Amino acid sequence: MSTRIVTIPNILSLIRLLLIPVFFVLLLTGHLGWALLLIAVSAVTDFVDGYVARHFNQVTRLGQLLDPAADRLFILSTLLGLGLVGVLPWWFIAVIVARDALLIVLGIVLANHRFGPLPVHHLGKMGTFAILFTMPVLLLAAAFPDTAWIALPVGWAAGIWGVFLYWWAGVAYALQAARMIRDLRGAPASASDTVGR
Repeated sequence: MSTRIVTIPNILSLIRLLLIPVFFVLLLTGHLGWALLLIAVSAVTDFVDGYVARHFNQVTRLGQLLDPAADRLFILSTLLGLGLVGVLPWWFIAVIVARDALLIVLGIVLANHRFGPLPVHHLGKMGTFAILFTMPVLLLAAAFPDTAWIALPVGWAAGIWGVFLYWWAGVAYALQAARMIRDLRGAPASASDTVGR
């Protein structure tokens, strides 16, 4: 695990963070086509930074925090924006936000037990990808109504599957966190002093 800060994956994650306010402004001012382009760019950079990190030995401690943070913030801001312009129903947004709230609580609990953040689970990555795919497809239907006949069913199919995987990963994180805390409490005092350092 590298402690480097300036790597290609970290730069791509930072770009995703910087695109969030730009996307939000475009969406709320009615420039749906440009907003669609930005959300597509974000989805591509999410895939590319993970690929580069794994295949070119650029996995870093910063990246393990920055990549999921960029994903969640972009998803949250996009969900909120799409809700405000009527592309997504609020119940769908609430289901996704509730899962992220669960992970925040888990992070706080683990930090209180001197554990770092949990590694990203492949189910979570798959769910994130599906949701990141869903949002531009549904936005495509809103920006270009002639595509709605195919974009809406494809987008919603991916969205429902993505939410399922998203929550499946959330449950897996919760079970892993509970197991780590249980093992820590059951460890001898001399051993538990070093756990999570």
